[in-house]
Amino acid sequence: MVKTSIQSSASEIKSAREDFFYEQPGSLPGTLSIEEDAPPPVIVLIDYNETHATRKQVSTPEECIPYLDSESVSWVDVQGLGSEDILQRLGNVFKLHPLLLEDVVNVPQRPKVEDHENQLVVIARMVIPKEHKIGFYSEQVGFVLGKNYLLTVQEEPEHDCFETVRQRIRQNKGTLRKQQADYLLYTLLDSIIDGFFPVLEDYGEVIEDLEEEVVTNPTRKTLEKIYRVRRDLLTLRRAIWPQRDAINSLIRDGSAQISESVRIYLRDCYDHAVQVLDMVETYRELAAGLMDVYLSAVSNRMNEIMKLLTVISSIFIPLTFIAGVYGMNFNTERSPWNMPELNWYWGYPLCLMAMGAIAALLVVFFWRRGWFENYSTIADDTEQSNMNILRRRSRR
Repeated sequence: MVKTSIQSSASEIKSAREDFFYEQPGSLPGTLSIEEDAPPPVIVLIDYNETHATRKQVSTPEECIPYLDSESVSWVDVQGLGSEDILQRLGNVFKLHPLLLEDVVNVPQRPKVEDHENQLVVIARMVIPKEHKIGFYSEQVGFVLGKNYLLTVQEEPEHDCFETVRQRIRQNKGTLRKQQADYLLYTLLDSIIDGFFPVLEDYGEVIEDLEEEVVTNPTRKTLEKIYRVRRDLLTLRRAIWPQRDAINSLIRDGSAQISESVRIYLRDCYDHAVQVLDMVETYRELAAGLMDVYLSAVSNRMNEIMKLLTVISSIFIPLTFIAGVYGMNFNTERSPWNMPELNWYWGYPLCLMAMGAIAALLVVFFWRRGWFENYSTIADDTEQSNMNILRRRSRR
């Protein structure tokens, strides 16, 4: 138990060190750090206004230039960070400062907001629940907001929570296509914040299962589950805490790129971020309390085991005494007081019957005293927990 605690604490410290990006000492400002396994960039352009919407995948960043000065809103979505050349060319097309491009490309960055001359930069952290098991995917999303365009840079193209926004643009639902690029930024940020709720619902159900498990059948695997949940909740907290502050700075300080009407919508986004943070803090307290419950449950289980062993010993003590007495084998020829029962015709069956009767009376006595209660177990299976999560998701 102590070894697992030390290993889990060490992994949390290591995770905290690697949670944010840091430059190598002496590196040039604006240096891009591209991971070897990063997927190649996929650039998707969505251009829309109130009357029309077009979507196409472009092969080079230069193909986006004609759309940047148009009156329609252009959403350039870059999915993947595996090519430094394309990213540098993207920075030239959008006239991004080298330090700004570094913040968008180098991952992971702390969620923040920076207001440049004609551009607003927002770094956010997006989480998506895994489909067939407990957990989530986490990736950085960078936003660059201009006059009539919004540039988004994602780590990989497989997972994001923007599909509902794309459908609203394609099907012209709501007022999204009637608004400007700043409203699109709010919509995407709101999708990111709302994406935390399904993840937290899953972890709330996991904590409920763990509460039952630590009371009824705590094992070494239970302790590992508790530390895994605590580590994941710590990751969520480090993602949503600075994100809440970033949205608050947009509301409080404002920006030339954000209209007053959109700032009102951002207040609702900020309320959702506060709600997410409250849920994360509540679940972290529950997960921390599970450790105390686990220790108490282990102690109670040990007491029950000792009680069971005491019951067994108490039953066999008189039987052992009888067997020991008749195992002395005194000589009845020397004296009639030397165990005359040894000469009885039914002595052996009567002795066995007496021993069985004594054992039965002791069992009945202990049962009426309630010593055989509270011996219950529950199945300990991670796959079963995953199935419970999937069933609950299907009922939502």
